[in-house]
Amino acid sequence: MFTSLFWKELMRLSGTKLQMTSAFYPQSDGQTDAANKIIVMYLRCLTGDRPRQWLRWLPWEEYIYNAAFQTALKNTPFWIVYGHDPPSIQSYEPGETRVAVVAQRMAEWDELLVDVRYLLEQA
Repeated sequence: MFTSLFWKELMRLSGTKLQMTSAFYPQSDGQTDAANKIIVMYLRCLTGDRPRQWLRWLPWEEYIYNAAFQTALKNTPFWIVYGHDPPSIQSYEPGETRVAVVAQRMAEWDELLVDVRYLLEQA
């Protein structure tokens, strides 16, 4: 297993214990497993019946994860990094933009939110 001297030394100086994992057995500790489960749950909610489009929704999943309150942090990851709440996403009203690609993305986002709300209510 290869880990550069750079990473080993950086982890040592930061007081962080480096947990090695492999691609075939990514579990390393309870915290990593819990975070992975949350990310998988978010991706399932976001992709729903279109699992092959998971990569398209990954930035939204990242936004949701970083904007969600975490009890261990007693805040959101976004607040911890930037010192303020993340920008809110406004709902889109058709005709608000003349840029077709933006209109299409915002319409898709609104449709996705409806789907996710429905799935969360069913859970």
